[in-house]
Amino acid sequence: MEYNEDIFKIEFNNIQPTKGCVLISEPFLQDAYFQRSVILLVDHTDKGSMGLVLNKELEVDLCDLVEGFDVKYKTPIFLGGPVAVETLFYIHTFQFIPNSYPITDSLYLNGDFDLLKDYINQGGETDGKIKFFFGYSGWDKEQLMNEIKENSWMVSSISDTDILNNHTMEVWENTLSGLGDKYKQWTKFPKDPSLN
Repeated sequence: MEYNEDIFKIEFNNIQPTKGCVLISEPFLQDAYFQRSVILLVDHTDKGSMGLVLNKELEVDLCDLVEGFDVKYKTPIFLGGPVAVETLFYIHTFQFIPNSYPITDSLYLNGDFDLLKDYINQGGETDGKIKFFFGYSGWDKEQLMNEIKENSWMVSSISDTDILNNHTMEVWENTLSGLGDKYKQWTKFPKDPSLN
């Protein structure tokens, strides 16, 4: 079988990263935090970038780790990245939460935590509207741009619905598949090619 090395050349990296876009890791990235990850950029400036890994679910529930929540249903927490792993972050669609940082026109980061907690404890609807993380991913000035130039990341976009979906076991594969046949083929390669 003829090997086509162009299959791993990223064609979407002429898109400039901005807050609200996603970074999709290339298939053989071996970093434990970022292997086969999709990261939402919540901020990107000339001083650095901040993002949250959308598809690394922890084996704990919100109520197990955060005091004050009285939630009767499973509320997963995700590992947002290797920085500040003991700090809780959350993205949501609640315009009524003051002090929230806008990521897009309909997606926000953090905000008044006590008001959010009261809303949830009183049975407010959260499904598809909020997602919790411990830690975040960060890049210093120009670090992210250098990694994109090295083709470690593909810059793309996904819907708020996909961002807030808590059933993300296959989000990396689904996101790539939506970009066309070339990238769909990435999902068929083993995580560690040396084991093939």
